Amino acid sequence: MKNPKMQTVDEYIALCPKEVQEKLSEVRTLIQKAAPGAKERMDYFDMPGYSYEGYNYNGMFVWFSFKKPYIRLHLRPPVIDDHKKELLSYTKTKSILSFPMDNEIPGELVKKLVKASIDVMKESNK
Repeated sequence: MKNPKMQTVDEYIALCPKEVQEKLSEVRTLIQKAAPGAKERMDYFDMPGYSYEGYNYNGMFVWFSFKKPYIRLHLRPPVIDDHKKELLSYTKTKSILSFPMDNEIPGELVKKLVKASIDVMKESNK
């Protein structure tokens, strides 16, 4: 989704189509639950992202976005490859998992992948 420079995640969500705003908010909440205390940011890739201070890549470990017809979760490689058996039914790249906008968001899976992305970030800092 290409938009003017946004300052907040609320702005990002508000600029998305009404039919996906609730699901984007749900993904946001799931990330926050999986990563308590993470800093919410819009300055990396112009999409909602989350970071912890003191790690490489500015501490970034997960982002989310909307690109019709998908709600996408952007993770650090190799998270998707490490969970490929669980993700067989999803459209994916090396670092992006796509959920069809008309389907339910798999909450437990999102939290599990966010935590895995944090683990990858911490391991890469050693």
